[in-house]
Amino acid sequence: MKGFTLVEMMVALLIFGLVAAAGVAVMSVSVDNQEVVRAHTERLAEFQRARALLKADLSQAAARRTRGPDGQAATWTFAGGASAPPGLLLGLVRAGWDNPDADRRASLQYVEYRLVEDRLERRARPALDGAEPGPAQVLLTGVETAQVSFAAGGEWVEAIPGGAHRPPPQALRLQLRLKDMGQIDQLFLVTGEGW
Repeated sequence: MKGFTLVEMMVALLIFGLVAAAGVAVMSVSVDNQEVVRAHTERLAEFQRARALLKADLSQAAARRTRGPDGQAATWTFAGGASAPPGLLLGLVRAGWDNPDADRRASLQYVEYRLVEDRLERRARPALDGAEPGPAQVLLTGVETAQVSFAAGGEWVEAIPGGAHRPPPQALRLQLRLKDMGQIDQLFLVTGEGW
């Protein structure tokens, strides 16, 4: 009767151990890569949602001044960049505010974008005039810097030429520096009606 020797069994166990260790290493790398890809995909989705919301707001910009909570009329219909009040990245009135419950309110909505700490936030007023902006909607995190500039009168400017009755810019450039993605420049057309 022939059988396996102890040396043959030890060699077989060594080979099995090496194959098992290699399999565990490959599975570990695969799981780690899957986590990295998932995190990156979620980050890109966050960025795309922010971009889509800003694009929707700018495509429905409306020529309407608002009144602040103190009752004072704003001196602008579209503010941003160097001409904006302190802390405001961009402020405008947009048309097309959905009203599925047929509430008694305007279809216009004031929205503003601000960089707060490392977050790009969007806030909207529950009423067009005389209301404080509602809670902030965080669009992007990890934002180091945010800057807007405008195509107005055939050139890119840092501030919109002032005045309540001035037309809006033709386009807006948003320059972001994100901690994990670096410098990102986005261009948006301002195509609202009523100007």
